Amino acid sequence: MHIALLCATQRGRAFLEHLFQQLSHCAPQAQLTVFSFAEDPWEPRYLDDIRALAQGCGARFVETRRVEKASADLPSVDLLLAVSWRYLIPANVFQAPRLGAYVFHDSLLPQYRGFAPTVWAILNGESQTGVTLCRMAEHVDAGDIVAQQAVPIGAEETIADVMARVTQTYLNLLTENLPALLAGTVQATPQDHAAATYTCKRLPEDNRIDWTQTTASIHNLIRAVTFPYPGAYTTLDGRKLIIWAAQRCPDELVYVGRVPGRVIGVEPGVGTKVLTGDGVLLVTRVQADDGEPINAYELLRSPSQTLGR
Repeated sequence: MHIALLCATQRGRAFLEHLFQQLSHCAPQAQLTVFSFAEDPWEPRYLDDIRALAQGCGARFVETRRVEKASADLPSVDLLLAVSWRYLIPANVFQAPRLGAYVFHDSLLPQYRGFAPTVWAILNGESQTGVTLCRMAEHVDAGDIVAQQAVPIGAEETIADVMARVTQTYLNLLTENLPALLAGTVQATPQDHAAATYTCKRLPEDNRIDWTQTTASIHNLIRAVTFPYPGAYTTLDGRKLIIWAAQRCPDELVYVGRVPGRVIGVEPGVGTKVLTGDGVLLVTRVQADDGEPINAYELLRSPSQTLGR
């Protein structure tokens, strides 16, 4: 049996490692070909880790963004799996494997089809996300659903907190469904396409803070793109300033003379209070473009300082 895995990101690496472990029990003679591609400059590194793991475990490794250009590596594939794969997979590729082609996606489909669904879920203030295993289809994340599981999102949790649970859910669904995938006995249910929602690709400039937005919106952005992502950012005296962490301040003074982004107070050793479009945000961890992460109190202390200018 020949299995192909299309994967990217550190989640893809974790999935690959777990797939090796599962195959050693239920299909030790299976051949595995791993496809991946280089990360974007602003992303956490993953390609070299995936390559090293694949080759170290005896799998064939192919670096490509366009699987149709690597078609010589695909005709003999019996089962095709995709994790964190962001490029088009043509129908002639995903329809060829005799046991089918399947996608693991981090949302409760048909909601949040598309790019970076967990980031967008946190940005939108959702209380949960999830993982769906579905068949590949011509339209993005539109295939019949094999299995899915919800993953909670805490009101103060960061992307790292949620991603850890989402990744573990990927592995759980793989463990539960791999025997049926290998046997070709998978049962699937069509999605309700009328209920589908979509997300677009995020770019570095999308992480810029608009201090005229609500406290909740800004807080959600900060926790959605903090480590291991590049972080939400603003400017101070024309220089880039990354905001790694912040807290909402629900019981603050009411400002009728409001300048969003203006420093209005400090809590020594804790952070700096900054006005938003409708309230106050306690900024706790920042990093200047040429420095290291520090407590915001060390840099932002003056009521004459305004972020975003």
